[in-house]
Amino acid sequence: MDFRKQQVSLAAVKETDMVDYLFALGYEPTKIRNADYWFQSPLRDEKTPSFKVNRRLNKWFDHGLGKGGNLIDFGIEYYQCSVSDFLQKFGVDFSVQQPSLDRSLQSQQESESKIEILQAKPLFSTPLLHYLSQRKIPSKIAGELCKEVLYELGGRQYYAIGFKNNSGGYELRNAFTKISSSPKDITLIDNGSKRASVFEGFFDLLSFLAINGKGSTRAQNYIVLNSISFFEKARPILETHDQISLYLDRDQAGLELTKHALSLNYQYRDASSLYENHKDLNEWLIAEGNNSLRNSPKLKKGISPYDSV
Repeated sequence: MDFRKQQVSLAAVKETDMVDYLFALGYEPTKIRNADYWFQSPLRDEKTPSFKVNRRLNKWFDHGLGKGGNLIDFGIEYYQCSVSDFLQKFGVDFSVQQPSLDRSLQSQQESESKIEILQAKPLFSTPLLHYLSQRKIPSKIAGELCKEVLYELGGRQYYAIGFKNNSGGYELRNAFTKISSSPKDITLIDNGSKRASVFEGFFDLLSFLAINGKGSTRAQNYIVLNSISFFEKARPILETHDQISLYLDRDQAGLELTKHALSLNYQYRDASSLYENHKDLNEWLIAEGNNSLRNSPKLKKGISPYDSV
């Protein structure tokens, strides 16, 4: 099964984060209240933002039009086209011939060539530290692996939490943005171990380290794919390890890739049952809280990096 040859599907497009998609189209939220992101409507001219995206539900509603729905519904309205035409346009314009491989790949590829990294320094700004706190990540853990990155995009300067990849590019995250600078690549943290844990995004790695506490940073090797479309590229590195634990998202794309990896050889194992009722490890961490996680029976049954197979 070659994941690189999967075709765009309705389910995969619906899984694409609408805030990321709107950012790729050039729209940024004017305000955020909990899970609600408010925009000036992309569907009509207006001065007072009345277009809302609920990021938890991944649904939109335009109060001026009295219409809403999922990303498919938005695409039909935005481009004034049919479902099949939108699926084709989605794949071509956003380079997502296999969008289920990476829900944010379209925004990343759209913005890569436009982002200029101006400075990388230790995490300091209060809004970024607050964002980490909201996602239950201790600033000390984030500070060991991430930087505060000042970058320029479209003639304007922004700052975000930056996670560097093997080729020198950055994954950039803050409360408003989920993008990448070029070149995009995997990130390997090599501690000389024969065991490795694999994550889809760096917030899942940070969550893993937060769950397992002080000292786990050097317990094994870590690979962050930064896009699950890089799995095949990462395999030569992954398969030098005796044990490879997969902490991928429990959405359609992540589950399919996990199943594919398990079929390759005995080295791979699925570790995502820990957060089986949530999309990913960070979502589970936010829902459960650090104190309950430390006493989780599932951690004691083999999810911890200190346990043997």
